[in-house]
Amino acid sequence: MTRDQDPLDREAARGVRNARELEGHISWLETFSGTALGVLSVASGIYTYLGVSSLLDDNGALSVFAAVAYSTAVSVGIFVFWSYLMRLFPAVRTTRARTGLLAAMGLGSLAIVAMSSWLNAAALAGSAAVEQHLAKTVQDYQVALERAHEIALTGQGLERDVARTRQSFEDLSQQEAEGSLSGLAGRGAVFRVLRQKSAELQALETQIAAQTPLVESAFTEGNSILSRMRALTVEPGNVEARSVEFSEAAVRLQGLITQLRQLSVAPLVERAAQDLAASVVLPELDSSTAAGRADQSATITSVLEVLGQRAATLERAAQAVQDLGQPTDVTYTPISAADAVILYARNFVPSWAGAIAIDLLPAVLVLILAVTQGAIRQGRDGAGVEDTLTLAELRAALTALQEVEAVSASRDAVARQTEAPTAPPPVAPDPTAGAKPTPARDPQAPREAAE
Repeated sequence: MTRDQDPLDREAARGVRNARELEGHISWLETFSGTALGVLSVASGIYTYLGVSSLLDDNGALSVFAAVAYSTAVSVGIFVFWSYLMRLFPAVRTTRARTGLLAAMGLGSLAIVAMSSWLNAAALAGSAAVEQHLAKTVQDYQVALERAHEIALTGQGLERDVARTRQSFEDLSQQEAEGSLSGLAGRGAVFRVLRQKSAELQALETQIAAQTPLVESAFTEGNSILSRMRALTVEPGNVEARSVEFSEAAVRLQGLITQLRQLSVAPLVERAAQDLAASVVLPELDSSTAAGRADQSATITSVLEVLGQRAATLERAAQAVQDLGQPTDVTYTPISAADAVILYARNFVPSWAGAIAIDLLPAVLVLILAVTQGAIRQGRDGAGVEDTLTLAELRAALTALQEVEAVSASRDAVARQTEAPTAPPPVAPDPTAGAKPTPARDPQAPREAAE
């Protein structure tokens, strides 16, 4: 039996030594764990203060006091929360208790992220996030400006279609003047109809050509405003002041984009094409003979058919321009640093990671302590009391035992004295004790001797 128990005893002794070593490390670490947790809490509170300050519009004493109060509450809450878990979580042993504390730790971590981490991220990357918002807005405005300019240029391209149609009517009028259409040379009824529509198309062409400088001027000015807006996104200095100037530039640029949309001549060409065939003033047939007037009427009918076809072609071309996708309406909305960090969170993952880590890093310490305490308990399981006693504890136990024995001996002595019989008091010795007795003198004895 002794040989079978010796390996077990040695294993238990090793477990106890390991547990004592771990306890020594924990005792040393606990000397500064509270201080480290306090530093983390204070650092988180400072960044929380900066984040809260960016959300407050007023910079008065009350706003400063409110920001300080909030950040102080955050620091105290973080310190108390993790202090509770660092003490209680490693001490519990049952699965149910650990599950409950894990749930509490998860809920508390979410609360910390909600009340502190996002404000820390705003303090760390708030300005960069606002600049990101400005840069994205510039890109949106650039896309809208280029799209509006593209549509306007496409509308200006209708000028060629109008010119081609006008030229065809001028050619027909020239042929009519030479007598190639109705057979009647000169400038009669057919010639006047052709010239009428040619003049209308010439006026439309002139109107379209007049729009070209306006389109180019608006586009050039829009690019100049965009250049200034791009510069504002990267300039040094307070981002709030730059945001104000950026907002003013955005308003001007939005007006130019609207102007470009209005400069598109596609709706004008569409209406002109519709009127081209619908509004025809037929002149009086001026041939001197009935056959000539019949030829003129037939030629005018043919001209009207051609006019309708050309008008339909122009209308379809104008409708195709209008069917192009219009530029997206872009409106710049000023945004706070905290909102910008949330809106562009994916672009600031390192800042978010740092903001969350400074608040939730103690969770790792809690888990480390839990694992270490589990190892300590495992090392002490199965070991006897005599194996777990340290030299100091043994000395204290011996001292306590000696004190207990001394007190017990004192009590036993008192008890023996109480139970013993009471001795008689000492008697003084008689001086006559041991002497021979003197016989009593008879008063008649001398008298008898005398006789």
